[in-house]
Parts: sequence; structure tokens; C-alpha cells
Amino acid sequence: MQTTLDDAYANAPHIPAGDTYPARWATAAAAFCASVGPRGQIGLRYGPSPRQTYDLFSPETPAKGTMIFVHGGYWRMTDPSLWSHLAQGALARGWRVALPGYELCPDVTIAQITTSIAQAVMRISRHNDGPISLSGHSAGGHLVARLCAAGMLPYAVRARIRQVVPISPLSDLRPLLQTSMNADFGLDEATARVESPVFDPAPDLPVHIWVGGAERPAFLDQAAWLAKAWACSHQVEAGKHHYDVIDALCDARSDMVRLLTP
Repeated sequence: MQTTLDDAYANAPHIPAGDTYPARWATAAAAFCASVGPRGQIGLRYGPSPRQTYDLFSPETPAKGTMIFVHGGYWRMTDPSLWSHLAQGALARGWRVALPGYELCPDVTIAQITTSIAQAVMRISRHNDGPISLSGHSAGGHLVARLCAAGMLPYAVRARIRQVVPISPLSDLRPLLQTSMNADFGLDEATARVESPVFDPAPDLPVHIWVGGAERPAFLDQAAWLAKAWACSHQVEAGKHHYDVIDALCDARSDMVRLLTP
């Protein structure tokens, strides 16, 4: 098995104290959940699997819309409980925030995860009115980008989408064939191409790609490839790496949050 790109797609070893971030996220997420109390609904179901749930956080006033954030983890790790604190910025601007979970590879394929997230977005949209913004980080960035493809979401849902922000997205999955992670993904050239947003036609939705300037070259490339393929706006945030580029979601004054909650 070729594994020549393992280091190219490894983040933690190239980030100072990178291995401490999951514990930091878990602490921040738990503190946030405790602070919002009953305005946080945990584990709402959208499918039969125990992982097919979403967490929903509502503002104190009637919501202006719904921001949906899809977590990363190379489609193999984590769940919404690590990311709850990322709802803070949008919540402070009067938007509710939904964080869907999903089954993980190798129990399911990436294609099945894409379908699962589409089901989650449809379920969330049925139960929450108003405009919708989609965001996701890393593998989650891939998933929200895939939802832009024609036929992934019903017209009635697409018509409500105001903004899509893939953050540090994986947009061309073919390089992952040369990583050891593909033992879990089970991709070949054909399936990698089908699940790669760079090969989807440019969507008729507003898309703004975001990536940290201090990220691994592979992730800078992945973001640039999608921006070029779709001719969409593309922001490289100076000094931010793969783990702290998402911190902007916690800040109601950040450009990222303002973009997602117009």
C-alpha cells in the first residue's frame, strides 16, 4: 500500500502542542453546553444510527436563521460533543446553530456519510424556519461542499441557503489514495473522483472558502483547487493553522461569523 502522503496530510505533528487540542475542545464544549442550559438540545435524531443525531442551540430571542456546522476528523473521528463551543459566535448574533454527527469510516463509506449529512440538513430545515448557512471544517468542509452539488438537497432547502463556508476543506480525495488512512476509506480512483467536490459543477450558491495561512501545504492546495474549480471567493487567513482557524466561529465579531449570519 502506498503511504507516501501520510505526512502531507498529518496536522497534529506540525502544530505546536497539537496533541493537546482535543482535550481543549472537549473542555470548551462542555463549559459552553453548561452555560446555555435548556437552550441546548443534545442528541436530536435524524436517522436510525446512534450517531445520526444533531445538537441544537437556540438564542434567547427568536432565531434569525440556522447555521449548520459539520465537524471534521477525516471522516473517522470525533462527534459533535467536541465542537459545541463553536456555536457561540452565531448564537450571539441571534442565529440558532445545529451540529450534526454521522457514522464514521470504516463502518460506512464517505459517500454514505455525504448522504447522511444531506439527511441531517433536510431534517434540521424541516424543524427550523428561516435562512440557512452551512459550514464545516476539514472533512466537514468536504461534506458541506458536496451538499452544493445538484440533487444533494431539495430545491426548497437550497433556496433557503444564504452562505456556504467550507473551512480547510478536502476537495480532491484522490491524494488520499496514497495515505494509510485509505485502509478505512476504501477509496479507489473512481470513488475518490465521485466524492471530490472539485469535479462537481460550480454551484448556484454563494460559497466562500476559508483556510489558514499556516496550514500544511496540502490543505492550502485543497482550498485553492476548489476555489479555482468553482471560481468562488477564497480567503487565506494569515497565521492560522488547521486547528485554530475555526476559533473565529466563537467570536460574533469575526468576519467568518458575520459572513455566515448575514
